[in-house]
Amino acid sequence: MTIYQPEKIRGMLLGMFIGDALAMPVHWYYDTKALQQDYGPICNMEAPKEFHPNSLLHLSNTGGHGRGKQQGSIVGDVILKGRKEFWAKPKLHYHHALRAGENTLNLQCLRVLLRSSLPDYSADRFLTAYIDFMTTAGTHQDTYAESFHRDFFANWAKGKPAEECAGVEDHNTASVGGLVLLPPVLVKSMGDWLTIRTQLRLTHRSPKLEHYAEPVMELLHTLLQQEHSANLRDQTLEATQPLGLRLPKLLEEADRQNWQDQEVIGPIFSPACYIEHSVPSVLYLLAKYENDAEQALIANTETGGDNCHRGAILGALLGAAGGTSVFPSRWIEQLHDRTTILEEIEHFIESIH
Repeated sequence: MTIYQPEKIRGMLLGMFIGDALAMPVHWYYDTKALQQDYGPICNMEAPKEFHPNSLLHLSNTGGHGRGKQQGSIVGDVILKGRKEFWAKPKLHYHHALRAGENTLNLQCLRVLLRSSLPDYSADRFLTAYIDFMTTAGTHQDTYAESFHRDFFANWAKGKPAEECAGVEDHNTASVGGLVLLPPVLVKSMGDWLTIRTQLRLTHRSPKLEHYAEPVMELLHTLLQQEHSANLRDQTLEATQPLGLRLPKLLEEADRQNWQDQEVIGPIFSPACYIEHSVPSVLYLLAKYENDAEQALIANTETGGDNCHRGAILGALLGAAGGTSVFPSRWIEQLHDRTTILEEIEHFIESIH
């Protein structure tokens, strides 16, 4: 038996897929005026346009993490087979082949983790399933893999044991995308941080990422146990204390000055993937909007940057607080692989009850 509310688990996982899919068309937009011109105002899940004004895909390293030359063949030969040619095209959308409501690669990997956690979670079983999924052509439609995937498979291709393939920390890998695979492990371990940290270290060797992950997981752990989550702002602000964030003063100032969200996520917290900015951004939006999941996720999407992975974590927290009912029914209907995703969530919940 689990200590968590089944509907809260359901909401947490569903919120992750919703937050990612809603943001997918405008992922990595840093020009929010261009974002609004191309897709705004955000209301529904849409397919991406092929042209992306802020795309840096053609400057990304195909042999490992970060920016760099495209002489390496980790992308194309080991993962994302047959898709390296797209990485050379300037201004090509990172997710150009995805359809409306379809999830990006990290959320597809979340599904791999959900399936591999039946009946029980196993780090070894996840690694086997992850490697098989990533190295088999046709398992997904995405074109982009962030730095930690490229680092992992660069090491794997050299013959390193899978449990030692995580890349070393840098600003590209200490990112919010690293938190996406943690919520199911939290559920299976009933909040055991050592188990959660072990999962994180399979893909990231990053003390900074661990520092920011722990209070987020602790907040999820708390919310999932509550039949009804009241005072979400207060609970969120309490969770920020280990991080030394001054969110209460920021929320007061934003309210007093009537700041738009783009005046906080942008000038104060970078919209980029960096964990020291993305987690504060998520917690700011959660504290501001509380149980208004629709407005919170729209705000996250419209602030651009790494809004997909921020959206997944924000969606997890919103769903853990309020269950599935906090999300507009149209968004659930718009998920591209809705039926299978819902089945996978139910199978996961059944395995712990």
